[in-house]
Amino acid sequence: MKLVLDSGALIALERNDRAMWRRIKIAVVAGSPTVSHGGIVGQVWRGHGSRQALLAKALGGIEVRPLDETLGRAAGELLANSKRADVIDAALVLLAEEGDRIVTSDPDDIEPLAAATGRHIDLIRA
Repeated sequence: MKLVLDSGALIALERNDRAMWRRIKIAVVAGSPTVSHGGIVGQVWRGHGSRQALLAKALGGIEVRPLDETLGRAAGELLANSKRADVIDAALVLLAEEGDRIVTSDPDDIEPLAAATGRHIDLIRA
């Protein structure tokens, strides 16, 4: 079971949110991968050195997958099927498989996309 992180989850880590850091630690101890994609990183990374030290630390333990042509096409198809418009969110949802958990600050945006995949994906508010 993977833990999939949206930009809100990464921002929570950057702000040193203890609950979010606990989620990451629990996933590591359980041997569960923690993933996101490059588009999500782009939403939060500003290269502010020491101000983003916690985010940099967190990213060191997160598998950041590419938002490549294959994922982009699949995201576009998911958007068409769900009548939604945010490719970054759609690509994030596609990283989750049956039984995975997505940590998000926008469950209202993520839920319709998750439902359109037909997979059971748990949403956790960041």
